[in-house]
Amino acid sequence: MLPALALAVAVTVTAPPAAHARTGPAPSAAKASKTAKFPPGFLWGVATSGFQGEGSFPDSNWTRYVKRKATGISDPYEKSVDFLHRYPGDIKLARNLGANVFRTSIEWARIEPRPGVRDPKAIAYYDDLIRRIRAAGMRPMITLDHWVYPGWVADQGAWDNPKTQADWLRNARFIVDRYKHQGVIWITFNEASAYMYKELTMRPMDLGQLAAMRTAIVKTHRAAYDMIHKIDPGAPVSTNVAYGTALNGIFDAALFNEVTDKIDFIGIDYYYGANAENLTAGYALTGEFWKIDPEPEGLYYVLKSYQRRLPKLPVYVVENGMSTDNGKPRPDGYTRSDHLRDHIYWIQRAMADGVKMIGYNYWSLTDNYEWGSYRPRFGLYTVDALTDPSLARRPTDAVATYRSIIANRGVPSGYVPVRRPGWCSVEDPVATCFGTTPTPPAAYRIPAR
Repeated sequence: MLPALALAVAVTVTAPPAAHARTGPAPSAAKASKTAKFPPGFLWGVATSGFQGEGSFPDSNWTRYVKRKATGISDPYEKSVDFLHRYPGDIKLARNLGANVFRTSIEWARIEPRPGVRDPKAIAYYDDLIRRIRAAGMRPMITLDHWVYPGWVADQGAWDNPKTQADWLRNARFIVDRYKHQGVIWITFNEASAYMYKELTMRPMDLGQLAAMRTAIVKTHRAAYDMIHKIDPGAPVSTNVAYGTALNGIFDAALFNEVTDKIDFIGIDYYYGANAENLTAGYALTGEFWKIDPEPEGLYYVLKSYQRRLPKLPVYVVENGMSTDNGKPRPDGYTRSDHLRDHIYWIQRAMADGVKMIGYNYWSLTDNYEWGSYRPRFGLYTVDALTDPSLARRPTDAVATYRSIIANRGVPSGYVPVRRPGWCSVEDPVATCFGTTPTPPAAYRIPAR
């Protein structure tokens, strides 16, 4: 909790989170409920990131963190899941799901390993990656910064140095110019709050450096938004915000609150919530994501809340998924398929209640390097990165489930979530603590807790 408090101190200059508007009684999934089918042309995607999946990574802040075993590093990185050489097959796996969006990052450290020197082999790799994504009938969603920068940027002081802003924008301009007019959906910074937290603990930084990083990222996003629209007119641009339960006001203050006039859609990453019956979200602070009891209904309230704040913008769930402990079944029997269906159900409820959804990405296509460990498994396809030299992609139960959801534009009418909604949710305390929630226990296979 101390790192989060430090982050709070650094961003107190921004406004507190908007108060939750009363939405009436908390929705009961067990009763007949209003849901909306996903529209034709809805953006169904899978997500990954360059550093986490590519393997064989050049000098960067993160290869250095791994090498010196910084806070939270437990596993060596090595080849990761070798997306660098296996991307053609992984793109086919995504397309066979019926996905029409493939999200990844184009890594600055690979493109420009030395100041002003671009690697032609890296550029050829990314050119072919984008070409294959488009040839498979999918739109690329390109993240320009997924927490990783070149080693030479680290040497010049990273975001402490104002020069990094100019260097970052120069690299971003090169990438945007190279892949303009190809239907790209652009993400500038991935989860700025988590980016800042990781740098705070990994570099590490003091509060002055943290505040400087925040200021730099805000300025850089705003400049990048204008630059992208000039070079690639009509392309949607945003930054995906990590939802953080009781700390969400702090998370939003990292970047989102300062750039709501410079985004074309609301990008939300939702993994966990909290309510009076479920306080397991605290395991996120220790990296033990598999110990968190999911709160699918929290996504309904989160989507409604962000839509109220920015009613003119559409909403995209840029990341959503569930971790298991090294691929083992959860003790409560809740499966990846259950988790996926339950969250899709609550998105359909939110759409029926006015949320303007345009897209959903599952995190992630395959298991990958979760910032220091291969133990948390998020993949639709599981990969034993440390023990299987072949790095085989083995489908989980959720592969067929996601394929069915995409083909049928959602879960069936009358679907009842596997997990019962909890009482008194952090996501909307007015509605859920004081509203009525008739939820017959027999209608659910797994209780809220």
